[in-house]
Amino acid sequence: MKFAKRLNFLGIENAFEVLAEVTKLKAQGRDIISFAIGEPDFDTPANIKEACIKAIQANHTHYGPSAGLPALRETIAAYIAKTRGISVSADEVVVTPGGKPIIYYIIHALVDPGDEVLYPNPGFPIYESVTNFVGGKPVPVPLLEAKEFSLDTDYLRSLITPKTKLIILNSPQNPTGGMLTPADLKAIAAMAVEHDLWVLSDEIYSRVLYSGEFHSISALPGMKERTIILDGFSKTYAMTGWRLGYGVMPSALATWVSRLITNNESCTNTFIQYAAIEALTGPQDATAAMVREFKARRDLIVDGLNSIKGFSCKLPNGAFYVFPNVTQACRNLGLPDAKALQQLLLHEGNVAVLPRTSFGVKNIGETEEYVRFSYATSRENIIEGLKRIKAVVEK
Repeated sequence: MKFAKRLNFLGIENAFEVLAEVTKLKAQGRDIISFAIGEPDFDTPANIKEACIKAIQANHTHYGPSAGLPALRETIAAYIAKTRGISVSADEVVVTPGGKPIIYYIIHALVDPGDEVLYPNPGFPIYESVTNFVGGKPVPVPLLEAKEFSLDTDYLRSLITPKTKLIILNSPQNPTGGMLTPADLKAIAAMAVEHDLWVLSDEIYSRVLYSGEFHSISALPGMKERTIILDGFSKTYAMTGWRLGYGVMPSALATWVSRLITNNESCTNTFIQYAAIEALTGPQDATAAMVREFKARRDLIVDGLNSIKGFSCKLPNGAFYVFPNVTQACRNLGLPDAKALQQLLLHEGNVAVLPRTSFGVKNIGETEEYVRFSYATSRENIIEGLKRIKAVVEK
């Protein structure tokens, strides 16, 4: 059988490979504690579910506009205007079935073969995958532990060439939990304006923040007209299975993205869009409580990891991930890399984590080893999981 050659350029999200392995082991009767998947372990708030049920009962079960229901787009526009401090209209909003389609459609709409895309590394693997798929050239920008997993803006500037088309940002960040500082954002904005570049700002974790205020590059001078904001409902409202996200972008670009949607899925599920209106306009107590619990878990897991021989873990200020340095643990155990440690923890400790290479090939000159933990699991699981890891690593 012959397949299109372009399929060879598509990557995967390795977290789901580990999930499949964990599922297989559980089916064999193994008791696995998983820190692998970035999914809130909370239920979708009741008011949101009720709004969805009412929408179904009201027969909102037919096609909608490709860009999303006008009422939801207006609600999102008002929400983004309030939270980012910029003026937004409904025609600058496109609703999609999850946040990933925004990555997919924006790269398809902006990147021609040979164009360069600067993206964070380690980072969400789909950035690199889709860039390769359209024939672009992905250019990794290292996230540095020494900078609390931010990037070196001087190094970023050195990577810009006449072929650079797009810079992808993610803050708070997956997999490290790190954040870009206001100074970082200001420097990046200056580069984007100077070189006439687009910026895709993945802000899906903007509400999972433990101190201070969230800052979006879109609010800086000259940036709204060249920035695409990616946000959604999965992380903020524990709606991962609902598949609902959106992008905020210049209206001319939104028109093209809507056309891509027309050619692909026609529109986003109609009745869940009514639930999304309730999510943004209804009570926010459940989200606030979830973030408080995540903060308590963050403190618990960071303290616990730093007590394990050979582990060193920064305290992140956003998202629900930690990215401990396990270089010394690998050396102590005679392991070649974090992938080997991940396998050891899974098969001997019954604990699932993700190795650094699940988030991109190592940067040139990168010698340290890391694993990612998602602490979107109970405190009891965190305590037990750390106990098991300690037993394996310090045996």
